[in-house]
Amino acid sequence: MNDLSTDPICALATASGMGAIAVIRVSGKGSKALVSKAFSKDLTALPSHTVHLGWMLGANGDRLDEVLATLFDHGKSFTGEESVELACHGSTFIQQLLLQRLAELGCRLAEPGEFTKRAFLNGRLDLSQAEAVADLIAAQSKQAHQVALQQLRGRFSSELQQLREQLIQFAALIELELDFGEEDVEFADRTALKLLVAEVLKMVRRLAASFELGNAIKNGVPVAIVGAPNTGKSTLLNQLLGEDRAIVSDIAGTTRDVIEEVLNIEGIQFRLIDTAGIRETTETIEALGIERSQQKIEQAKIVLCLTDASDSANFTETTAWVTSLKTLHPDKYILLVQNKADLKAASINEASTAFDLQMSALTGNGVAELKAKLVALVLGDYNVQDETIVSNARHQAALLQTAAALERAQEGLYGHTTADFIAMDIREAMRQLGHITGQIDVDTDILGAIFSKFCIGK
Repeated sequence: MNDLSTDPICALATASGMGAIAVIRVSGKGSKALVSKAFSKDLTALPSHTVHLGWMLGANGDRLDEVLATLFDHGKSFTGEESVELACHGSTFIQQLLLQRLAELGCRLAEPGEFTKRAFLNGRLDLSQAEAVADLIAAQSKQAHQVALQQLRGRFSSELQQLREQLIQFAALIELELDFGEEDVEFADRTALKLLVAEVLKMVRRLAASFELGNAIKNGVPVAIVGAPNTGKSTLLNQLLGEDRAIVSDIAGTTRDVIEEVLNIEGIQFRLIDTAGIRETTETIEALGIERSQQKIEQAKIVLCLTDASDSANFTETTAWVTSLKTLHPDKYILLVQNKADLKAASINEASTAFDLQMSALTGNGVAELKAKLVALVLGDYNVQDETIVSNARHQAALLQTAAALERAQEGLYGHTTADFIAMDIREAMRQLGHITGQIDVDTDILGAIFSKFCIGK
């Protein structure tokens, strides 16, 4: 691989700020010798994976801090390089003092993500695993942690490798035909090749489609609670959160602005958005709130449209509104939720309604069913525990390119396309899969863009 540097680098590996302890990571050729110049004992001859108590010393031999130095030999560290990790006291002053001392000795301050980048360049991680490190650090829910951990452990890489191996077998047969093209010989069983491409294409499409779920798990799922005034939107928000977050009143238009809160349901983060009641109004502040409500509908993945079951006119209007919303936003999950079901008006014919859920936000009846419905909408038919979920936009883009190349190859097999063109499409599919893991050389600028998103020290 290119862009491989081995000069010693250092950075704070723990979160910035004051704490009980902080860890400063040093990595690169000669790290033990460099740290030894400022340590109270010689670390160069000491074995890997050992911890040593000592003092970090200033240029004049003055004691800066008592630290624990953990040693890693070349090939046995996170980066694959010789490394030293210094656990010091968590004072921000001490942290800066030690980093400054290391810099005086010739240790360069690490760039964002440079440690993980070196781990990739040294073959300790493939590119998809390296990207999973950032996702694991940023995980805010059980499901996000699960998806990132599976990718870091190599499940995604293993699946991609299996797909590439299948395509390699395909390509080998096609290439063999090309070598004997003048004899007009077919070595490959076209029926078997058609089945192979169809199977690989099916798997690639499912991986690409899983990005919608992966992105939702990674970034949270925006859920807008909308409806006319006094349909129980704020009451529902409070019921879901288990606390009085929004003001509840019988006065129409009480909610003037959007209120956003995070709710974790079965390991998935939902970003609940309580909006101002949507109606015609001449009141300026309320009108601004309604405008923001419309914006939140645009941004949401799931829209809960609340209707008042005790008000026949409201129920009819909301039902019609939901129908138009589904037409305008086919990419969203739009649910008609019949609230105040315990007060249902006799004029509402239940058999003719198309609501998705009945509940009472005030009493809590139906809230458990609503939570289960939200989770089911997000997960679809995917099993996060047993199935690879794609959560990286770069990976999805490569998978879509892979699918396009396989579709062209499939068309060629069923048509009259010559073997050389089919081979080109198969090679392109293999190349796109290789870009995900870094098996195919990745442009330096792309690597820079990937690792620049990491925090310094990782």
